[in-house]
Amino acid sequence: MSRCELTSKSPVVKNLVSHSNIKTKSVAMPNVQRKRIFSRTLNEMVRLYVAASAIRDMEHSGGFDQYILNQPNEVLSKRALTVKSKIRRKMNKSAKKA
Repeated sequence: MSRCELTSKSPVVKNLVSHSNIKTKSVAMPNVQRKRIFSRTLNEMVRLYVAASAIRDMEHSGGFDQYILNQPNEVLSKRALTVKSKIRRKMNKSAKKA
């Protein structure tokens, strides 16, 4: 079962309803891809399972770092939470130096 690590999108069970109102169960899978995403703050590539819609949202919000910092912790996976905490630590270190 594929699940996006940034938005926690997962497969959805739905009914296909015919004209005669016969319901057939089906599963809608999210478009989840394994991607290497560049973090400007960490200056390294991060490998995550990400939905295509999340990639579009990342580009719209100003990059990976900005997007992951704005996501609530309940939505993120354990690996994404560790990346988020690394980014926060690095930003706090650079803010203290300046």
